[in-house]
This record gives sequence, C-alpha cells and structure tokens, in this order.
Amino acid sequence: MKNLTPKKIVEQLDRHIVGQADAKRAVAIAIRNRWRRQQLESEMRKEVAPKNILMIGPTGVGKTEIARRLATLTNAPFIKVEASKYTEVGYYGRDVESMIRELVENAIGLVRERELASVQEEAERRVIERLVDLLAPAPASFDVGVESSDSPERYERTREKMRAMLVNKELESRMVEIAIEQKTQAMMIPGMGPGGDQMDFDMQGMLEKILPKNVSRREMTVEEARRVLFEQECDALINQDKVNTLAVELAENTGIIFLDEIDKVVATEGGRGADVSRQGVQRDLLPIVEGTTVQTRYGYVRTDHILFVAAGAFHSTNPSDLMPELQGRFPIRVELDDLTKDDFVRILSEPRNALTKQYVALMATEGVTIEFQEDAIESLASYAHQVNQSTQNIGARRLHTILERLLEELSFEAPEMKMGHVEINAAYVRERLEDIAKNEDLSKFIL
Repeated sequence: MKNLTPKKIVEQLDRHIVGQADAKRAVAIAIRNRWRRQQLESEMRKEVAPKNILMIGPTGVGKTEIARRLATLTNAPFIKVEASKYTEVGYYGRDVESMIRELVENAIGLVRERELASVQEEAERRVIERLVDLLAPAPASFDVGVESSDSPERYERTREKMRAMLVNKELESRMVEIAIEQKTQAMMIPGMGPGGDQMDFDMQGMLEKILPKNVSRREMTVEEARRVLFEQECDALINQDKVNTLAVELAENTGIIFLDEIDKVVATEGGRGADVSRQGVQRDLLPIVEGTTVQTRYGYVRTDHILFVAAGAFHSTNPSDLMPELQGRFPIRVELDDLTKDDFVRILSEPRNALTKQYVALMATEGVTIEFQEDAIESLASYAHQVNQSTQNIGARRLHTILERLLEELSFEAPEMKMGHVEINAAYVRERLEDIAKNEDLSKFIL
C-alpha cells in the first residue's frame, strides 16, 4: 500500500476506465487515507474515521467498474454488494449485517494466502515424503545382514530414487490411493444460513467436532494427489485461530465495502409493501456505516473504520431522499458524467482489454483475423450514442449489444471459414446497423 499513491491508483484505473476523473480522484484519496491512518499513533488512529463516498451517475458510466478494478488494486478485504438484496430485520431475506460477515470471509481468504506463502516450502516437502511412503511402502520386516530386496539399505536407496523422481515430476501418471476426509454438512434450518443469514454461531464447526469423521479412500494420479495432499498439509501447518484473529483485525482496519444500487432502498412517495422494508434497510444500514459491533462466527467485528463506497443512478429519486442521518455518513459525493460519443470511441479503442480487442481475440481462436478500422469505431460510437439518446440510456453497456449485433453473422460462420481476414469499416457497420438504428421501435428491442 505504501507505493500505491493517489496518482498511481488513478493511472491504474485509467487503463481500464475512460473519463470520470473526479470519481477516480475521490476513490484514490480515500484508499491512500487508509494507509495514512495506519501510520498514526494508536490514540489518534482511533479518532480518524473513514470518509465514505457516494457516487451518483446513470447506469453504465463506470461506477461498478471502478469498484471492480479497485478490488484488484488494493490488497485489502473488499466486497461488492447490492443494497437491493437486503431486507429489514423481521422480513424474510438477507439482513445488512451479512455484508460484514462476507467481508470477514474475504479477509480470511487474504490472510490464508499470506500464511500459505510462509508454509508452502514445508508443505511441499511433506507432500513428497507422503508420496514416497505411498509409492514405496515399508516392508513388514527387513532381512538383516544380507543385501536382499527387503534389506534396509536397498529400501532406503529405492526411497531416495523415488524422492528424486518425484521432485523432477517424472512419476505424475503413476496411480496412488490416498485417504480423503469428507467434511460433515450442516443441515439447513429455515431462517438460518445463506437464506436468512442469521446464523451467529458456527454450526458447521460444532458438527465437525461432535460427529465422527468420514474418511474415504480414492485412487488418483500422483499429479492429482499432489494437490489434495498439499491442501491437507497446509491445513495442518496453518494455525486457523491465528488466521481468524488476523482476518478480523484486517477487515476492521482496511476493509472496503462497495454498496451498489443504494438508490433502490429509497421509498417512493405513497409506497407500500416492499417500500416499507426499503426504509427499514436504510435504518439498519445507518449503525453499520456509523460504527457498530457485528457478531460473526469468527468473533465480534467493529465497523467504525470500514470504508463504504455507495453508488446509485438516482433516476427517479435524489440523494436527498435518503435518510438525513445516512446522507451524513457519506460526506464525499461525486457525480459521474454521461458518456459522450468521444467517450465511446475511447472505450472501444484505448483500454487494454477493450471490447474490440476482445472480439479480435475471440475470432482468432477460429482462425479468423478481424481488423477494426478507425472509421468503423467512429461509426459504432455514433450508433451507441444515438440509440442511448433515443431510447433508454444504458451507458457503455450499449456497446456490448451493438457489437454483438454487428458481429452476429461473422460469429456464426467463423468455424466454417477456417481461415480468413475480415476488415470492418464504416460501410460494414452501416450495412448491419443502419436500418435498426433508424427505426426507434426496432432499436428499443434489438439494440
């Protein structure tokens, strides 16, 4: 994190996301402030609260993409959730506290990866020894004083040869039989577990301790056995209690939750039924964002220093329609701009994994080379912008629909073409999209 300065974060985001400089800067500063807080003295560190961000903008302009790319940049616990999935406590469905449990699970994955790096060498050594035991089992008794096939000296030489061959991966296709422990599955209780998300204790762990272990024997190749045995040895070497403690601490201090579709929990005027629960979701979110303690299977987790980044289109509502207390918990507000035709041109050509480059790579698997000319990209951007203005504005997602329509015939015929070169220019684009784009009724359903 030390080397991940705001400028570098923005540079990384620029590789994948076009425009939206304000949103990128706000997110970059918030991430850097996480590192800055960690450098403070413990007394001051407790007082520095995260500055939560509210991103406002229409669908398809890059809100979710910023969050997705952020997850790969920061080596911190990160989850993306949709506010519309949650219900008020008392309604059937997921309660808002489950997002904290998900964050801790994510943190456990990160901590476990770090611990794996420290025990990997020892685990691999143990795997080799176990494979040697399987491939060259010790005889029931040794012939003492005579160098026979069952003598200790010959047995040790055989093991050494086996060990060397395993290290050089020369026995990968040999078959071995290993014992695999199957975990006991907890029975689902209505209103608990993944559906209700109200299981505050480790039912799975309790059952594993009470019920007898179910061990089965399976025959597999040495190559497959390496993976299974490696996992078993890592489990034996890693202190799970230490992992859990470190994960809770990591989630509390550096965790980031991206709360998408927050505008969907705003109750509409005169709303009934589900709207009641929406207002309740806001009330339940308030203590989580403000700072509270949530019980998880790994212990209590404080949410005071978790960073929340919320996003919403706010088409039919306004950020001011949120509860005033909840609004106050998102002091940094960033408005994302509508995408212009020039933005579409850049989206189609600049990012490392731009859509046009993806289709070029996909067609290359069939032996067909396609080449997008500059005038074709201009034309595609023009059609995308035009259809967004005349029908529902779905932002950059319109490009997926238009490109799929443009290349539908080519994708269908590509396997039979075997080899070929297709040049896509403005005329090619017009021929396939002109009639649909002109007819507003058609474009509503097709594009």
